[in-house]
Amino acid sequence: MLKANIKIKNFVLGLVLICLFPAASINAQVVVDEVIAVIGKHIVLKSDLDNSYQQYRAQQGLHGSEQSVKCEIMEGLMLSKLLLHHGELDSVEVSDNQVSQSMDMRMAYFIQQFGSEKAMEEYYGKPLDVIREEMSEMVKEQMIADGKQREVVADIAITPSEVQDYFKNLPKDSIPQINSKYEIAQIVRTPVISQEVKDEVYNRMNSFRERILKGESFETLAILYSEDPGSAKKGGETGMTKRGTWDPNFEVAAFNLKEGEISEIVESQFGYHILKYVGRRGDYVNVKHILLMVKPSYEDIAKAHTFLDSIGNLIRNDSIEFDLAVRRFSDDPGRINGGYVINPNTGNSQFREEELDPAIGFTVKKLKVDEVSAPVAFKNKDRKDAYRLLIIKKKTLPHKANLNEDYDQIQDWALEEKRQRAMQIWAKEKITKTYIRVNPDYVSCKYNSPWITK
Repeated sequence: MLKANIKIKNFVLGLVLICLFPAASINAQVVVDEVIAVIGKHIVLKSDLDNSYQQYRAQQGLHGSEQSVKCEIMEGLMLSKLLLHHGELDSVEVSDNQVSQSMDMRMAYFIQQFGSEKAMEEYYGKPLDVIREEMSEMVKEQMIADGKQREVVADIAITPSEVQDYFKNLPKDSIPQINSKYEIAQIVRTPVISQEVKDEVYNRMNSFRERILKGESFETLAILYSEDPGSAKKGGETGMTKRGTWDPNFEVAAFNLKEGEISEIVESQFGYHILKYVGRRGDYVNVKHILLMVKPSYEDIAKAHTFLDSIGNLIRNDSIEFDLAVRRFSDDPGRINGGYVINPNTGNSQFREEELDPAIGFTVKKLKVDEVSAPVAFKNKDRKDAYRLLIIKKKTLPHKANLNEDYDQIQDWALEEKRQRAMQIWAKEKITKTYIRVNPDYVSCKYNSPWITK
């Protein structure tokens, strides 16, 4: 019961991805759509519920009856709209640049799932830029709802005694089975880009700048050549963006521009840019830019692979210890902490099996504890090509959850339950101040909050 409830509640608060991206393995059914709930000025459609239910079943299997799962998803959809409604009333800020960055990540994920841009376009029957445009408004709405939810639970904390009470009160038959946990470390080598490659990209950008200064259209060159997918199709325009959002070098150049001015070439963590002023309001600025990314050559990449391969052989031959090799040779900031890979969900170095990034999981599941992998290609946190050696430092066997081995996990469950109670209190109060109408077909659900007024 514990895992099912939390699983569904967490699932329904991230429904934008599901509604926008039905699993490719599921054939979309043609249905006559209808409004099944109205929350303030926002609506929930039957297709939202059906798509979400299908995706839940695909991901989580046959846990719970169709009616009970659909009722929980329905409540999650209504809660998301309630958060959106009050997020808009309370002016929760989401910039165009934040939406663009989120869309970049989502589109990359979608394309990866479909296998190619062409496959995704064929599935939806639309060009990629049209798909992106249609998704952007819904993504912005979800980001506003998420922002409001974060506000509601921001001050919720939990004490060790509350964690112990939570676990003590769990029915014995509801204590979850914990899958294997991993602690993984890495030695990272990012290819060193040769000066020749940098100069080539810089000179190409300089030629664009000279063409613009001679009268060519900045916007046309951005559409044709900029490597920022979020802004290129809009002539390079970023939209009004708050100070503190961008790469520092890019931001300084953007805020120093004057009307009609084209910047000098600016180097950021992403590559080389030229910027054009659009407008500014206080701590917000809107510019157009062209980005050319500086990418390592084949030779640069091969050198990084060869270097790590030699380090791996030294470790396997006991010529150097892994921990020492991390400190000496890894160029990842995490080397100061022994090279441990940090779980973004928990902030510590432990990963449940299901939390492993597929790219890591595929490699480490073949390894024994303390066995070093071959060099593995990946994208680092700056989305740059790199290689890494992986090693399992520790692995636990599957077992029933207990406070000694799984305190962090149990603490997360207890905190999640406390946050859910806080959300229910918030929802109960806001429901009384919001126009709500629920389709009669869904009034018999046993909701946690009073969505149905007698």
